[in-house]
Amino acid sequence: MKRKDFLKKSVFSIGTFFTIPTLVSCNNDTNNSNDIENESGLCEITPSETKGPFPIKTPSDLVRENIISDRQGVPLLINLTIQNKDCETLNDVLVDVWHCDKDGNYSEYGGIQMQTTNYTDVHFLRGRQTTDTNGQASFISIYPGWYNGRAPHIHVEILNSNKTSLLITQIAFPEDISGSVYSSSLYASHGQANTSNSNDNVFSDSIDNEMGIVTGNLNDGFTISQTITVNN
Repeated sequence: MKRKDFLKKSVFSIGTFFTIPTLVSCNNDTNNSNDIENESGLCEITPSETKGPFPIKTPSDLVRENIISDRQGVPLLINLTIQNKDCETLNDVLVDVWHCDKDGNYSEYGGIQMQTTNYTDVHFLRGRQTTDTNGQASFISIYPGWYNGRAPHIHVEILNSNKTSLLITQIAFPEDISGSVYSSSLYASHGQANTSNSNDNVFSDSIDNEMGIVTGNLNDGFTISQTITVNN
């Protein structure tokens, strides 16, 4: 997403004004800086991860760039570039994202031991976009919180135009930035994450390939950029 487009989509959350992240460019130089090539010169496939425990139930009903809904938090722009193993960007593929709110809760679920707060009838922090001619898709969101046993993360699923899944993966956050966010007033009541990236059961063996590139600050918001490579 270009800066001028994001400026047009500035948003409000209940009781909180969302200012604009200072770095929101979605260009190839930024997003491809976390490409990893293997010995054959091909781009390394992004690790496949679990879809659960709170996947999107009806992603085709959630085609939208702004996935915040009524959630409060530090602004986050999610910039994703999708490519194949030959390092060629893929246009017209579907990108689904979902993550928890600042208190560690997911929409579409609740009333269970893992998440007692019931959000079964709402659909915040979930969305679908189609990649453009540069293989890119963007989402306007908030910095995710955390829940017991998991480091902060974003879930992503890539599907082709026939809605066949090409990859399910997750994106990690730098711990120093998460620590700063969780010390801020909006997040402080939930405390610091109790699981590090190195102790996380998803990221512990794959963090180098799943760490997002985060820029920005608490006052203006953050941008997380990631290039995802599918076996296609």
